[in-house]
Amino acid sequence: MTNTTNAPLPTPVQDPELTNFLLRLRKKNTDTVAHKKTVDSYDKYWDSDRKDITNTEDSVEERRTNSDKLTNHFYDLVTDFYEYGWGTSFHFARMFKDSTFKECISRHEDFLALKLQLKPGMQCLDIGCGVGGPLREIAKFSGATVTGLNNNAYQVKRCDYLAKKYGLSSVCKAVKGDFENMPFPANSFDAAYAIEACCHSRHLENPYGEAFRVLKPGGYFACYEWLTTDSYDETNLAQKKIIHGVEEGNAISKMYTIPQTIEALKKIGFEVIEYADLADPKSPLFEAQDPWYTPLQGSFTFDLEQLYRWRMTSLGRTLTDNFVYTLETLRLAPSGTHKVSQLLNLAADSLVAAGEQHLFTPMFFFLVRKPLNA
Repeated sequence: MTNTTNAPLPTPVQDPELTNFLLRLRKKNTDTVAHKKTVDSYDKYWDSDRKDITNTEDSVEERRTNSDKLTNHFYDLVTDFYEYGWGTSFHFARMFKDSTFKECISRHEDFLALKLQLKPGMQCLDIGCGVGGPLREIAKFSGATVTGLNNNAYQVKRCDYLAKKYGLSSVCKAVKGDFENMPFPANSFDAAYAIEACCHSRHLENPYGEAFRVLKPGGYFACYEWLTTDSYDETNLAQKKIIHGVEEGNAISKMYTIPQTIEALKKIGFEVIEYADLADPKSPLFEAQDPWYTPLQGSFTFDLEQLYRWRMTSLGRTLTDNFVYTLETLRLAPSGTHKVSQLLNLAADSLVAAGEQHLFTPMFFFLVRKPLNA
């Protein structure tokens, strides 16, 4: 067990208006103590699991109890890396063979807008909005007004800054708040969605229950969820290590299963309209796609699309890892930066391994509705 306290840690120094990765690292370097404490605090939540992976229940419970702190520390550390290596939409997508990475990401977001039947004049909630990549795309695609909810102060400021930068402040805004205790009145949104976010909750019923509360009767809730699949056997130690790597590298206390998710939605009172694992090899259109984890594998060609993705690949991540190690050694990046890079490499390698065996899906899609008489 980790000896954690309720005393708040100093937040790493960050400027939401900086775009260049090096400038953002330099900004954090103005207070190396705060950054190092955040790294160490996050790391301690996983110490006991590294010593004994066979019995993780106590540490899982501790992480769930402190999930808000765990997730906040994680995103204070990784947001700049995510934007540098992936973009402002922090999620995976179906990788159609005739499409660029950006096109696949946008299509994944627009799919939700279509399912939610969004249109101008509607009020939609993005639960766990990150820095607002999906929020801005969905607002542009549908014309709806989209409010993002996020418990990380840096990401909220970054989201609002980017909305203003791109002229979308009239239809996009971010609110700081806990998605397990939303700062909105009941029956206030026409629709809601979450993209790879609810996996950070203590229990899925908490954000799902809050989504139910703030939706107007008849409102739709759509989601892409991170879940383990039927192929995952927790008693298989090799598989458990892979999934644990996904969890540690992405601030997930412990992933839930597909049946647990459907049960949670029904328990809350939602009408289940449809659901599907879009990463399932048996799913429609699968032959038209490369695997969702392809960007993390990469291919070493001079194709312009592959060159665009180079930072995501194993080679690109290795180069970045060596680069930040050098910066930290020269004291040009804050202490702990290299450890963050290694954490993200653990995440990437584990995601690829989990994807290859289909132990896990990052795109279990569901569409549910709040009953009209609720």
